[in-house]
Amino acid sequence: MGFLTSLIKKEQFNPGIIGIFTNPFYFSRRGLFLAMIDLGKDLSGKLLDIGCGTKPYEPYLSVQQYIGVEIDTERSRTTSKADFFYDGTRTPFNDGEFDSVLANEVFEHVFNPTEFLSEVNRVLKIDGKFLLTVPFVWDEHEQPHDYARYTSFGLKHILQEHGFEVVKHKKSVTNVRVIFQLINEYIYKKTYVDSTILRQILNTVLISPFTVIGILVSVILPSNEDLYLDNIILVRKIKNV
Repeated sequence: MGFLTSLIKKEQFNPGIIGIFTNPFYFSRRGLFLAMIDLGKDLSGKLLDIGCGTKPYEPYLSVQQYIGVEIDTERSRTTSKADFFYDGTRTPFNDGEFDSVLANEVFEHVFNPTEFLSEVNRVLKIDGKFLLTVPFVWDEHEQPHDYARYTSFGLKHILQEHGFEVVKHKKSVTNVRVIFQLINEYIYKKTYVDSTILRQILNTVLISPFTVIGILVSVILPSNEDLYLDNIILVRKIKNV
């Protein structure tokens, strides 16, 4: 049983073939992983991961120092791998302390985006890189702390307003797999049970067939750059704000 749990956990953020049959978020997580690794190659030096959770991408980023910070809650204290905790407003770091900043699937949970980006700007060095990922098409999650969805144009505008210059931008999963991911998310929520074993059985029996169909259909149908799951955007700090 421990082996099965470890296998499922391993396939959670970097799903391969096994993830097709075990991960209900296969399309989202696979697309996000590939884009993250591609743009993450530009991150270096001392990195701050804001809203780090379990630091799922730490093994794949070639940085000299990896520091994670989380909002100080009872849940984050027990489930995250954060090195520091903060009040959600000001992190416990000096101005210009970091060469790189990462915020992975965090920005939609930020009710004060202006203050958040100002804080990223503050702790990042001039010419430092900031890698931000945020969903575009996705259901409400982690309720009630889900506040926004951003188009690619909205993201670029708000980042430029806060002293950043866009270096690279990717849209993750730009084809019919978006539809199948939403179907899988619907089934997952409607069949969710507390038992890990039973939940995995339901995932494999009810969800993986749609994943397989989605993979096959996406080979036939064309892409659509206007409908996608995630924005992954790399920016450079060009000025203090």
